Amino acid sequence: MENDDEAIRLDIKTNEAIVRKQALWAGIKPGMRVADICFGSGKTTAILYKLVQPGGSVIGIDGSTNRIDYAKEHYGTEGIEFKYKNILEPIDEFGQFDFVWVRFVFEYYRAEGFQIAKNISKLVKQGGILCLIDLDHNSLNHFGLSERLEKTIIASMKIMEKDLNFDPYAGRKLFSFLYDLGYQNIDVDVAAHHLIFGKLKEKDAFNWKKKIEVISQKIDFAFEDYRNGYEEFVDEFERFFTDPRRFTYTPVILCRGTKPFK
Repeated sequence: MENDDEAIRLDIKTNEAIVRKQALWAGIKPGMRVADICFGSGKTTAILYKLVQPGGSVIGIDGSTNRIDYAKEHYGTEGIEFKYKNILEPIDEFGQFDFVWVRFVFEYYRAEGFQIAKNISKLVKQGGILCLIDLDHNSLNHFGLSERLEKTIIASMKIMEKDLNFDPYAGRKLFSFLYDLGYQNIDVDVAAHHLIFGKLKEKDAFNWKKKIEVISQKIDFAFEDYRNGYEEFVDEFERFFTDPRRFTYTPVILCRGTKPFK
């Protein structure tokens, strides 16, 4: 999804009430030192900061200088730091944290998922909490679409898995990551993330328009079921998606665990 508007897309789609609920479920508390891994627009980092007051602090870590600039401009304040780092590289330099938050990251790293979890786990102090959150069956659950539209979406997702390292089934793997890393008191919750029915909301229209636009630009796909190619596909998807009869949802899986004392 990397593009010039990605920080804006993430900002618009981030729901503060949902982030608060998820973080409280995971065990965040005032006074904690928190790491927000791949923080996106910085909005989530700011929400986590509110939840650890009084006395807490948050470091947001991301591999995009554009998103870091956006976050500093929109959410920079005392007590929040935004740092650049590629999460495929060692990240020990930031020290250890009471609570490490990783939301919607593993879907972009199909091949490296467990190694990233292992790397991030080094940031969690003994007795600290690691919270992993991601989508499952991502962007694949729709009702009301035509046979050719469904076929095209599934086929394009297969190409994304193969060529772009995208993982539409990242969510179901999170429990095993914590289990294999030896975490204790592991708990899991499942909820709806994309839940779209009836009249289309503006934020959902923007989010999915950007998804289709960016993905279509990055994969080599012929749209062979459409005589006029990509443009005809987009036209049909928009007609489907703006139809209030349409139903779309994506499960989000939350996993939390406590790092054991040696």
